[in-house]
Amino acid sequence: MTPVDPVPSRPGEPARTEPARTEPAGTEPARTEPVYTMSVVVPVYQGERTLAAMVGELVPYTHGAITPDGHAYRIAEVILVHDNGPDQSDAVMRTLADQHPFVSIVWLSRNFGQHAATIAGMAKSTGRWIVTLDEDGQHDPADLGAFLDTAIRERAGVVYARFTNERPHGFFRAAASKSSKRMLGTAFHLPDASQFQSFRLVRGDMGRKLASFAATGVYLDVALSWVTNRVATCPTRLRTADGRVSGYSLPALFAYFWRMVLTSGTAGLRAVSVLGGIIALLGIGVAVYVIVAPQVGTNPETAGWASLMVAVLLCSGAILFALGVIAEYIGVGLNVSMGRPLYLTVDDPETIMPDDDGLDGALVDQTGDGHDAAEKGVQDAR
Repeated sequence: MTPVDPVPSRPGEPARTEPARTEPAGTEPARTEPVYTMSVVVPVYQGERTLAAMVGELVPYTHGAITPDGHAYRIAEVILVHDNGPDQSDAVMRTLADQHPFVSIVWLSRNFGQHAATIAGMAKSTGRWIVTLDEDGQHDPADLGAFLDTAIRERAGVVYARFTNERPHGFFRAAASKSSKRMLGTAFHLPDASQFQSFRLVRGDMGRKLASFAATGVYLDVALSWVTNRVATCPTRLRTADGRVSGYSLPALFAYFWRMVLTSGTAGLRAVSVLGGIIALLGIGVAVYVIVAPQVGTNPETAGWASLMVAVLLCSGAILFALGVIAEYIGVGLNVSMGRPLYLTVDDPETIMPDDDGLDGALVDQTGDGHDAAEKGVQDAR
């Protein structure tokens, strides 16, 4: 007997039936390929000139696309995080949010930096995968399919871009970046440090849980290494900049490097201990030389003041360096213990400005639920 399925009918009519669809004998039912949703997070600092074109490139992928390996994916949302830059990025962001329903905005109360802004966007994401892009359009969204294929093929939690061309930075900056990451990976036991890039694909569940406990001062890529050891890279090309001057000065780049060191754990303190041991051995060697040299006749008149000054300078320099490193670690712990947030999200500044002069600058609760309009982005690490 042929199985039948009920067919919906109009109200008042008996249900009709028709033969159920069956697969040919010896074949398996067709399996539906899952559609992988992506949340694109873009920290915005100076995106007034480039943001609209960058979002425009993402529009086709919001309707769905297929990776080279045949996996279906779709950009479900684009989260723009306003990091309080010097230009009119906020106006461009509002326009984009009005034009595209998939665009949402996260407003930070002040400039917290690229990593904190990225984590703030990750905390608001909903996609199965999180993509982080720069605002300047140098990261090509056409490579997202290849990133997803790499993640699925290698079962990776994080996929970083591996740029196959030279970056459009100065020689000094490029060399300093490579050498610092290589040194960090070797000295502080971070084998993936040389792969760190702001163009990355992260598992959504992993990124959101990481954002829930990340504390102030954290370096995002080091924090990702805490939660996964499955890291892969995908070859891509870095597109040229539009002539915009980089917002990273030499002090800012050094600050990011120092944040990597502090986030890496207590390896810096161990390095200080090793340095102290080396200085102690050097002092023993100098003492042996001062005692033995007059006896063997190679240096009958030991310059006491000179050797004393050298020893004092070496030891005092080592002590001050050690105290500086220790103070930095204490400062990180102090910021966490005081409750300093990694970031703070607020309402759109335009929505809380009073329209009536009679309000005399009073802050109006826009949510209507009696709660404070400001929302703390993450809970501090305990």
